[in-house]
Amino acid sequence: MYQYYDEQGGLLYIGKAKVLKNRVSSYFGKIKFDSAKTFQLVKRIADIKYIVVGTESDALLLENSLIKQYKPKYNIALKDDRTYPSIVIKNERFPRVFPTRKIIKDGSLYLGPFTSVKAMHQVLDLAKTLYPVRTCTLPLTPENIEKGKFRVCLEYHIGNCKGPCDAKQSEEEYNQHIQNIKRIVKGYYGDVLRELKQEMQVQAQALNFEEAHKIKEKIEALETFQAKNTIVHPSISNIDVFSIVSDEQNAFVNYLQIMNGSISIGYNLELKKRMDETDEEILQFAVIEIREKFQSKAKEILSPLNIEWPWEDSKIIVPLRGDKKKLLDLSERNAKQSLILSHKQIELTDPERHTERILATLQRDLHMQELPRHIECFDNSNIQGTNPVSACVVFKNAKSSKKDYRIFNVKTVQGPDDFATMREAIYRRYHRVMEENEPLPQLLIIDGGKGQLSAALESLTLLGLHGKLAVIGIAKKLEEIYFPGDSDPLYLDKRSESLKLIQQLRDEAHRFGLSKHRNRRSKEAIQTELTQIPGLGIQSAQKLLRQFGSVENIKQQTAESLAVAVSKPIANKVFQYFQLPHDLS
Repeated sequence: MYQYYDEQGGLLYIGKAKVLKNRVSSYFGKIKFDSAKTFQLVKRIADIKYIVVGTESDALLLENSLIKQYKPKYNIALKDDRTYPSIVIKNERFPRVFPTRKIIKDGSLYLGPFTSVKAMHQVLDLAKTLYPVRTCTLPLTPENIEKGKFRVCLEYHIGNCKGPCDAKQSEEEYNQHIQNIKRIVKGYYGDVLRELKQEMQVQAQALNFEEAHKIKEKIEALETFQAKNTIVHPSISNIDVFSIVSDEQNAFVNYLQIMNGSISIGYNLELKKRMDETDEEILQFAVIEIREKFQSKAKEILSPLNIEWPWEDSKIIVPLRGDKKKLLDLSERNAKQSLILSHKQIELTDPERHTERILATLQRDLHMQELPRHIECFDNSNIQGTNPVSACVVFKNAKSSKKDYRIFNVKTVQGPDDFATMREAIYRRYHRVMEENEPLPQLLIIDGGKGQLSAALESLTLLGLHGKLAVIGIAKKLEEIYFPGDSDPLYLDKRSESLKLIQQLRDEAHRFGLSKHRNRRSKEAIQTELTQIPGLGIQSAQKLLRQFGSVENIKQQTAESLAVAVSKPIANKVFQYFQLPHDLS
């Protein structure tokens, strides 16, 4: 175990290693660091201290304890300071059972903590319905009960208590109820059900049918509660399930405690990254923290990662199929939901931080050297080669910058040649950028596959820009991301924010290009046909096109119907013009 301190004696970082010399020297022997955070840490280290422990498990526990106690600047930070309720069984004769958030070290038993107050009350209400216990604070000593010092209260008369204060319930029976309540709260429904069924049989054989019926009602209530909460086979019991999802700044770990096929505890923990920690490192830290928090002794720990685990009394399992894989998938969905909610909250409360995180994620996913604050995307639009245009849309800080949009009316391409159109548009765009000494984008997105990407690269090479900005192509069908010189595409997660941002750029380029292409076709249609009509101006022609959609539709109209859009004299001229054939060449 090693500790780094700054000049003021402040604790910077706590770590562990089997070979301390190799680990510590690795920080100081580097010329170039993997991250700026590591560089900043090393710059501030003024002193190193170490602690030798006997085993790896001791090192893990000590590291976890010291990080929680001292909260070093460069270690993982827990972001959960909430207090969760527990169910307490008081250390007293005829113990009371109730929820609490305050832990008192008086020998009482605390079950939990529970992350859902509603779930805690549901299980507590069930347990107390099946096994009524007292709620009063009377000192039920043997002497007080023998002297008949107390009388039963309303709780006894309505069936919520069996009256131990007035010797109507023995201490032995009461303690048996407490044991069964403890089992139910812990999720051991099977043991309780077996005992209840045996007791029902005994009462039935003794012809105590009324008592047997009451026990049957308890069995039905417990079985209904168990069935409602069971998600896998009841034989899967006393298992811990962990999963992790992370972004550039935070990690979210979900924990499920499974008892008899049902979830007895569900918990989400958020951790803040400090030193670009891997998911394996974070999950190992979180598993130790959470198991300690919930006092878990489960021997099986389901995990998506095969993390280092030196304890022999429990083991890490990475399930690939079956009910255990189903539990792991459920835990992962919960962790992802925590991540999504966190992102939405940041987007609402801190938009700049939200933008920084999205761009950092895109930079990581595309293996870029720079943060892509300035992104440009190109898309071509034409119908059977007519009126081809190429659209360039610009995003700055993950938001559209419409004043920087550009449209290129293709000049050198004849017919439907998408590659040649892309070559011309890219060349014209960045030749102008270089002439005017404008900044280049950090990322250029080409709408299309390998062919369109290669065409764009040809123009960038001619301009001497190849390698000076990141370029990718995105193929629509399977959302494949292509990189220059790599024939194998990258497939981003369909739900990833990186892919969503790329799609947003692509779709905006398509929308912008299509709108300009339609405008150009409409303008050309006006100029080649309607403007040939004597006395028909451009504004009247546009009104007719807006009303009827196309020149062909206008030709089919009567003079009266044309007069809906323009004046009667102009409507008559248009109607008469289309009654005779005209050479528009």
